[in-house]
Amino acid sequence: MASGSCELPAQRTPLADAAETGLKIVVVGGFGVGKTTLVRSVSEIRPLNTEEVMTQAGVGVDETSGVDAKTTTTVAFDFGRISLNERIVLYLFGAPGQERFWFLWDRLFSGTLGAVVLVDTRRMDDSWYAIDRLEHHGTPFVVAVNRFDDDVAHPLEEIRQALALPEHIPMIDCDARVRTSSKNVLITLVDHLRTMAIARETTP
Repeated sequence: MASGSCELPAQRTPLADAAETGLKIVVVGGFGVGKTTLVRSVSEIRPLNTEEVMTQAGVGVDETSGVDAKTTTTVAFDFGRISLNERIVLYLFGAPGQERFWFLWDRLFSGTLGAVVLVDTRRMDDSWYAIDRLEHHGTPFVVAVNRFDDDVAHPLEEIRQALALPEHIPMIDCDARVRTSSKNVLITLVDHLRTMAIARETTP
């Protein structure tokens, strides 16, 4: 979902002097799910995008069913930054979605504290690889369902069952085009990471 209106910051926001904790977060998911859109909508700086126009070279290689109107694609990664408060800053990396670029994912996961798996209910099978790689790396994650055109046909619990996700993994609805919605996804992830850290500290 690289198209559509986005709420962009009116100007570049300088990093606060009080910022002391920088967290690397990766946004993963299938092709055309809205990763670039999420990073673009929430970043407080002008995001770095490695989008290229889709050409005939991708025909028969990239699976585009359900995202036929998509005209550009990420070929390396997207990068943005958002300050959750005066102390915590998130550095966002949006991973490319096509299978031919999946070899980049393991490198992006290096040093990652947590991840967002963005899900498109029209192409839920595309979510499996992202979840599998995160579990392989032991990377905590949350699942955000990007509601295209106000899609409410699939309740969160139904999606949880389809993806075989345990109850302790947070799921949330979002609209990747809207800054406040995307920020709420990131806050949900940080809260999840904090809960996990507290649980580790209190476990004998």
